[in-house]
Amino acid sequence: MTRTIVESKTKTAVIGFEEPFCVIGERINPTGRKILAEELERGDFSRVEFDAIAQTNAGATVLDVNSGAVFSNKMAEDPRYADNNFVEPMLMPEMIKRVQAVTDTPICIDSSVPGALEAGLEACEGRPLLNSVTGEEERLETVLPLVKKYNVPVVAISNDDTGISEDPDVRFAVAKLIVERAADHGIPAHDIVVDPLVMPIGAMATAGHQVFTLVRRLREELGVNTTCGASNISFGLPNRHGINNAFLPMAMGAGMTSAIMNPVGLPVNAKKIEEKKAELAALGVVLPEGMDDETFVQLFGMGSTLPRAGKEMEAIRAANFLFDRDPHGGAWIEFNKVAPKAGQEGRGRAGRTGGRRRRA
Repeated sequence: MTRTIVESKTKTAVIGFEEPFCVIGERINPTGRKILAEELERGDFSRVEFDAIAQTNAGATVLDVNSGAVFSNKMAEDPRYADNNFVEPMLMPEMIKRVQAVTDTPICIDSSVPGALEAGLEACEGRPLLNSVTGEEERLETVLPLVKKYNVPVVAISNDDTGISEDPDVRFAVAKLIVERAADHGIPAHDIVVDPLVMPIGAMATAGHQVFTLVRRLREELGVNTTCGASNISFGLPNRHGINNAFLPMAMGAGMTSAIMNPVGLPVNAKKIEEKKAELAALGVVLPEGMDDETFVQLFGMGSTLPRAGKEMEAIRAANFLFDRDPHGGAWIEFNKVAPKAGQEGRGRAGRTGGRRRRA
């Protein structure tokens, strides 16, 4: 049975057909995150460390570390900073070191720059997942030797020199080519995790059906594990969480074994809390005195003021249970335990210290 092993110095993550679904946390990525990119440019890695801890606490099995930052201010001082081939090989190892300092969750090294991939491999403890290789000839000849040299698994993305095809048969053929070329380098199929490329269903009505069919073929014909950018399916649509929550268990049922996604439900901010309180006041609703913000947002179904597992993680854990990848439902029960409020740790029912008292 196909099992892809990803390791940190002390922890092992297994991606496999009979394993719990592997969640690859995507948050440590400056692409589209202006504040994070600006912080990295200043040498501030505090948000990287925070995101590593938050995603681990939310249930991420592996942490994707992407170094694709644009250093706009430094470009004016030194034109080399306009080139990712200059920036990323310096930035990637420092990001990895910061992540490894705060968590033992295994890492996925994510870059389009070969120099950054190798710099990350040098800095990473254990056996990371490399993201990624494509069917493009230059990419195959550059990345596959790194995969072999460092004996690591790799994400294989199903596009080639012609781009991304809308035809699922073409995307399967690209994946097959990558697996065959990897074999020429002595890289086994169990170290290839194929991304069949999920299209937005808002732009292509058959996108969901296509990826489910592709995943089944990849499992049955090539015997490889699979992954995807899970949120791509709902791009541009309202209530994206609703679509993602349906898509992920369906993809798991088709044989998908991992996804690159955000496991964290982002905190409710103070502005939204005040807006909701004003709305309730206008309706004549009187809140109890001293109600804290966390109690308030949970009471009115707004989420949490703290980073915690998102709704997609709930769907994944439920699916793990239903697919018998959670023996006796232990992980599901643990996931649904209500965390104690501040000051209530170690207390039993009704906040009494020590729980139920014995009769004298």
